[in-house]
Amino acid sequence: MDAAPAAVFALIADVSGWPQVFGPTVHAEAEEEPDGRQTLRIWALAGDRVRHWTSRRILDASARTVSFRQVVSAHPVAAMGGEWRVEPVDGGGSRVVLLHDYRAVDDDPAAVELIGEAVDRNSRAELAALRNAAELGAARDELALTFEDSVDIAGRAEDVYAFLDRADRWPERLPHVARLELTEDEPGIQRMDMDTRSPDGSVHNTTSARVCFPGRHVLVYKQLRVPVAMSVHTGRWEIVPHGDGVRATSRHSVVLDPEGVRHALGQQATYAEARALVRRALGTNSTTTLRHAKEFAEAVRART
Repeated sequence: MDAAPAAVFALIADVSGWPQVFGPTVHAEAEEEPDGRQTLRIWALAGDRVRHWTSRRILDASARTVSFRQVVSAHPVAAMGGEWRVEPVDGGGSRVVLLHDYRAVDDDPAAVELIGEAVDRNSRAELAALRNAAELGAARDELALTFEDSVDIAGRAEDVYAFLDRADRWPERLPHVARLELTEDEPGIQRMDMDTRSPDGSVHNTTSARVCFPGRHVLVYKQLRVPVAMSVHTGRWEIVPHGDGVRATSRHSVVLDPEGVRHALGQQATYAEARALVRRALGTNSTTTLRHAKEFAEAVRART
């Protein structure tokens, strides 16, 4: 990789940024422990499904290694671990090695082959994505943006959450949603295929994976099919107590696609123009959703 080892290691170490770097990762959380140890909870695409697991890992910044071991694996994986190694090379670049060891449930040969294929496929994709992110360097600051919109609601958190969770009802509840198909293969993990209507009347299709945390009143998502100007779009809905009611917040994190920006806005388009357009488009839709969630939750509270 044409990037400094310290910069590459930082991308591996910052698990909160993985959904913006690694294509399969939908959501990741880290619980810090002493001596560079962490407990990770990861939700990632494996084939056409989102699977989740818990891992422990140890970071060694001086050696630039990260060792990991799954604590709770997803079937058919019985055990899995490995290590990231970031090594300096002549000229200031880096060489990254990603190691895995694994075992299948009941040592089933077919499962071993399946796991091996998935590990190889995902590892190649992760290394390529890591290189792309690392080699952007300072340009990444121009291409990446995070922003949020909030609405105060005189209602209950569970009612606001229910509105956001029941996305299958959005076509009848939200003016900008033309069509939406929602599937939930297991509780709390959703796939969403949505057609969104723009102010000019055009319709844009996106697909997303969502991870739902009803006890925390949080939903996170990653778009699997994004508009042309973006390479990554992740989001978070969060509802917290505020005064006599709650505050609902929509947060977006986006990485622009340089070629997509030029294709969508013209060869002379600037990243600043693209950032403003993305901010306005996503912010308008999320604020509309929050406003309707507010009306819904406040009406429910008024009836009770």
